[in-house]
Amino acid sequence: MYPVSEAFLRAVQENTRRYYWTGRITTKGGAVYPFGYEDIVKGSGYISAQCCGSAEIELGTVYAAEMGVTLFSQVDRYTLDGAKVELFYHLRVEGGGFEEVPMGSFEVSEANRTAHCLELKAYDYMLRFEKSFNGFEAVGNAWDFLELCCKACGVEMENTQGEIEGMPNGRELLSIYPENDIGTYRDVLFFVGQVLGGFFCINRRGRLELRKYGAEPVLEVQGRHRFSSSFSDFITRYTAVSSTNLRTQTAEYYGLEVDDGLTMNLGVNPLLQFGLEETRRQLCGNILADLAAVNYVPFDSSTIGNPALDLGDVLTFTGGQADGEQMTCITSFQCRIGGRQSLKCVGKNPRLAQAKSKNDKNISGLLNQIEAGKVGIHTFTNASAYVVAEDRVRVISIEFAAKEETHVQFFGQAVVDVRAAQVERSASASGSIVVPIPAGTGGSEDSGEVDGAGDGGYGVGADSGGSGEEGRGRIGEKTGTSGGKAVGAVLENGESVGAVEMSGKSAGDDGGTGGGTEEVTVEVELPVIWTEDGQAVVYVTYELNDSEILAHRPVETWGSGKHILSLYYPIDSLVPNITNTFNVYLRMEGGTGEIETGGCIASISGQGMAAAAAWDGTVTVEESVGRFALGGGLGMKVFAGDMGIETMELVQKSYGDSMGKVLIGAFGKPFEVG
Repeated sequence: MYPVSEAFLRAVQENTRRYYWTGRITTKGGAVYPFGYEDIVKGSGYISAQCCGSAEIELGTVYAAEMGVTLFSQVDRYTLDGAKVELFYHLRVEGGGFEEVPMGSFEVSEANRTAHCLELKAYDYMLRFEKSFNGFEAVGNAWDFLELCCKACGVEMENTQGEIEGMPNGRELLSIYPENDIGTYRDVLFFVGQVLGGFFCINRRGRLELRKYGAEPVLEVQGRHRFSSSFSDFITRYTAVSSTNLRTQTAEYYGLEVDDGLTMNLGVNPLLQFGLEETRRQLCGNILADLAAVNYVPFDSSTIGNPALDLGDVLTFTGGQADGEQMTCITSFQCRIGGRQSLKCVGKNPRLAQAKSKNDKNISGLLNQIEAGKVGIHTFTNASAYVVAEDRVRVISIEFAAKEETHVQFFGQAVVDVRAAQVERSASASGSIVVPIPAGTGGSEDSGEVDGAGDGGYGVGADSGGSGEEGRGRIGEKTGTSGGKAVGAVLENGESVGAVEMSGKSAGDDGGTGGGTEEVTVEVELPVIWTEDGQAVVYVTYELNDSEILAHRPVETWGSGKHILSLYYPIDSLVPNITNTFNVYLRMEGGTGEIETGGCIASISGQGMAAAAAWDGTVTVEESVGRFALGGGLGMKVFAGDMGIETMELVQKSYGDSMGKVLIGAFGKPFEVG
């Protein structure tokens, strides 16, 4: 209610009153055209405003007030586009003076000229917020969003920052969900108003104001002040709110301990999409606390009028069929200039409202996305890189649900860059070579010489009778024989690493000089050692609803390089109306593999199926285990690892963990674990 004096309140309830209206038109060019009560065509002027629809109480509404008037004026209508119109009500109070009450500021949207009159239709500054909103990355609390909207649209804010942040959800960090229905700044105000548990309007000074439904009456309307009235036989009250979580495709229900009233459906609010379930529960709980103040009797009444009344004012009615103990609220009004004032409160009957499930089921609220007989396909792409080693890594996770018992199919493909471990190989290499050697000179009938084994060789000479003489690096053979044979040992760093066997034929005679060459055949056998890529073996594990699938475990064997891993698994007899989770894990022996971001794609398809979000608030902790030794060699395992928590909530969280003292085996000796 606009603040007026006690004298005004007494005067406005008198059986007779003396008042008049004035106004002022200010064009964009700065021209000012005042007008008086005598300039207003009788019965033509009105102001209408509302904060709810025609059927029920609403939150976050951003309705614009409308003003219409016909003036005896010669002002050029072409200069009035966007001009500001201000109206004032003047009431005579005790003492003979007149108290002025502003009735609002409006901007002309239509100006029509007749022969002698100027017809104006104007709306308040709420229409300024009909600007395209492109702040899809906006993050902040409620005041930040309101300040952003007001600055962008040139409207001042009536509420202070302290007042907004002092509200239950005023300090909560909010962020606009990327996939939303926001088109204008007016839409942003609507969603912020829902979070704050109130509604927006433009007050009499042309400022944006957030108001809440109250429980304290500001005025009693007696029977003698009403021309007509109609009251409902029920009380509109709310005991629960329902908010659709678009990410999880569920309808989240929050009710009071005694839940026997109406449920306020908040729809899909982009500002209520981020955060843990506990955070959303707290936000909706605060909204419900504000909404619980609604305990109104719907009515419709025509009164003598009180221009100081505003939207959201709580009234009591006495006299006639009215119940003076019950409260009601102004959700819409129309004030006629020089005439009556119509007041109205809307609301639903809790007894006739359709019953809704009070259970917050995980599958309730699929947003009618499931169509019988229609094949749905839901895809997955990894948003982070994976390293596949001896410990298994989850590379695919898809949550889905079905409306009816059906079967679905899983398909997946991953590009894995494999680095196989190096292995050592060994073998023996053998063969023979022919070496041409110049023939030597025979010294006597008893002996002859031929160049023998090479560097490091050890030669044994043989005569025709089979006896031999030792020599180093030489091969002896009697002149005149058909051939000789030498055996040498190949030495390396003092150790035998191979054998060399040579045979040859001399070209000389007994006692003569050899003038040709001799062919020597060398038999070689040496050990060979080298390293090469091994074979990496990748093991695939399927998991459905935390249960490992043992019937099918694919295995692939790869060398180094990039490979494509193709996966498939049919899921039969899918239970309807529950959320299912399908995971794929990989581990590798004999090497490591890397999967880049976006290198893993998968899908689950089937009839009558809808997908759920990949994360529902469950935090999974995975730890790596390494070995260490205690004392004289007792082998133990120490737990070491990192914990990562990823949420959609834009606030920082911390986590700490400590184990203290533990006992090992039967020794019973405590030790500290860091």
